[in-house]
Amino acid sequence: MLNRRDFIGKAALGSMAIGLTGLPLDVLGNERVEKLTILHTNDVHSQIEPFPDDHKTFPGMGGAAVRAAIINKIREEEKNVLLLDAGDIFQGTPYFNFFGGEIEFKLMSQMGFDASTLGNHDFDLGVENLVKQMPHALFPFVNCNYDFTNSALNGKIASYKIIQKGRIKIGITGVGIQLSGLVPDQNYEGIVYNNPVEKLQKVADFLRHEEKCHLVICLSHLGYKYDDNQKISDIYLAETTKNIDVFIGGHTHTFLDKPTVHRNLEDRKVLINQVGWAGVNIGRLDIFFEKNLKKNTAFGNTVIVDKNAIGNRFF
Repeated sequence: MLNRRDFIGKAALGSMAIGLTGLPLDVLGNERVEKLTILHTNDVHSQIEPFPDDHKTFPGMGGAAVRAAIINKIREEEKNVLLLDAGDIFQGTPYFNFFGGEIEFKLMSQMGFDASTLGNHDFDLGVENLVKQMPHALFPFVNCNYDFTNSALNGKIASYKIIQKGRIKIGITGVGIQLSGLVPDQNYEGIVYNNPVEKLQKVADFLRHEEKCHLVICLSHLGYKYDDNQKISDIYLAETTKNIDVFIGGHTHTFLDKPTVHRNLEDRKVLINQVGWAGVNIGRLDIFFEKNLKKNTAFGNTVIVDKNAIGNRFF
């Protein structure tokens, strides 16, 4: 069992080089390389304040202010930063009980999130509450496997979003879990769940071939993996699709020290990452593109959100 200090050191320094398409590491010294830094969270669950210093698992960790400080510091150091969330923004503390998600969306907007998907707990006060809180979210929500046509969210959730960072064109989409059995029927009234494999593949093909995106990212709230290999998870999704480079996941609260690598339908390497829950971690991917933007190499690590680490090398 790692103590807290060892855990912080191991997780924060545990970066890895992942050759998505085999780019040699000496590219890092090449000034023609374009770099993208992806920061991501998942399952923050309304954890606005840090955990108490006497918390058994996460003493003094987490908190919106510390997350914001870390994000701002990285933005000062890096040119092209993309900030994403994989859902379950709501539910877990009195902030949500009293304000229904307003605080969470306002804080994410102040942090400059570029996009998010929806988790099952984001429906805990129903579709109408989500609609009510949407004006506080100054960032888009993406999901391609829910049909919102007959719900109050119709026209408010995009199937994809394209973002330009420097010369890099990034396509971002999202997928959500079956809400039936997880959320009361009345809370997602009018929303139809569709098979995420089929819907995601259609959008990914469009982003890659029609929009010519250099990188395609899926924000997934399906869960990292399950004992039942036929239950759709991030691993299942990665292995049964193509044209997606990165899966940023949520739902299962899986703590990964670094992204895992899986092979897709075309036997190409795909990254999957998830950073636990409650905002105690921020995932980080640094992706280096060659001059023609067709090949890249990625480095991944977990950044610990610890108020005592502000200003030191751990981020």
